[in-house]
Amino acid sequence: MNTLQSHQLSMTVLMTPDMANFSGKVHGGAILRLLDQVAYACASRYAGHYVVTLSVDQVTFRQPIAVGELVTFLASVNYTGSTSMEVGIKVVAEDIIGQSVRHANSCFFTMVAVDEHGKPTAVPPLQPSNCDEKRRHAAAQIRRQLRQEMEQRQHELLAANPG
Repeated sequence: MNTLQSHQLSMTVLMTPDMANFSGKVHGGAILRLLDQVAYACASRYAGHYVVTLSVDQVTFRQPIAVGELVTFLASVNYTGSTSMEVGIKVVAEDIIGQSVRHANSCFFTMVAVDEHGKPTAVPPLQPSNCDEKRRHAAAQIRRQLRQEMEQRQHELLAANPG
């Protein structure tokens, strides 16, 4: 029985040689591809709709990941707007031989739910229920506000300096 809530998702993938870069570590692009899939799966399951990626924030590659390691993606819808959701993802790498586990990556995706015509559609409001969910929700609100302020500043700069 799955103990995760509908706003959470866990996925584990074995890192294979086709994911390696020239240094023999897993290519960052391969991890980004998996992150996008995990964000899609988490957000679409929560919203009950097809979703699209609007943005990816704060992708932090903390540790390299080796071929042969198991990588677990722990995703959670942290915040909902009217049609959008922030999905936070923590990436944990497990060295099977060395029997060690480490935090390898973290990031935040903004996903937008869309209807059958590709138009944004409403998502259920998220109700954080425990301390961790409340902390993630509050942090997501701050990130959202900072993104909005940055976008406003960019618009102002473009208007002041056309062409």
